[in-house]
Amino acid sequence: MSPTLASAPGSCCFSGVKHTGTPVGRVEDLGGIPTYISDPPAPTQKVILFLADVWGPLFVNNKLIQDYFASCGYTVLGPDYFFGDSVPNHLPDRDRQAWIDGSREPALDAFPAWLDAVKSKYGRENTKYCAVGYCFGASFVLDLCADGSVVAGALAHPAFLEESHFEKLDGPLLLSCAEVDHTFPLASRRRAEDIMVARKCTYYFQVFAGVKHGFAVRGDPAIDMQRWAKEESARGIVSWFDRFTV
Repeated sequence: MSPTLASAPGSCCFSGVKHTGTPVGRVEDLGGIPTYISDPPAPTQKVILFLADVWGPLFVNNKLIQDYFASCGYTVLGPDYFFGDSVPNHLPDRDRQAWIDGSREPALDAFPAWLDAVKSKYGRENTKYCAVGYCFGASFVLDLCADGSVVAGALAHPAFLEESHFEKLDGPLLLSCAEVDHTFPLASRRRAEDIMVARKCTYYFQVFAGVKHGFAVRGDPAIDMQRWAKEESARGIVSWFDRFTV
């Protein structure tokens, strides 16, 4: 078995600050998965696949991030591979570890049909797909980068990653990282970089001081460092995707 670099989601993944705002997207079924869809101001052939953390793509924070990406000129598609059973809908006494253990396989099983439906509906000769994954969603992105399904990928405070994911990487990758991250700690981050350097991958790291795992989705906007890191992470991801979708 390949060594683990980013572990399964932990206790830090179940806390954070709920943001305020009015989402502008809608929810439709794509390939059997409820999907948050946020449209750009004008028609485009640029598509972002938004692979959410354990809070799911229908959590307001994630909706607002998807809407931001859409405002930058992308059609954004966020599959709810938790089928409504994401963290915001859990009772306080929910067995979190049991839920994590039981949620991954159904998500992985449902994803290929969803991706086929996306390509059927949005695919054109000049369509360019990008993918961003937060925590739980990170491994989906690296799989997409490995098989050539996307022109670029991005991760933020990832989970569920092994060395083999980076050994198979075939495409540009941005990693948006927290200084303190028990799921993807410093040693793992450096090991991932070593693999990408050895393979001459195209990659870019953002590493933010003063923030922890989850900052890019659930950081506290009332704290200047956390607000800036969250916003800069999103800006950086858009800029990265812009490079490869011209």
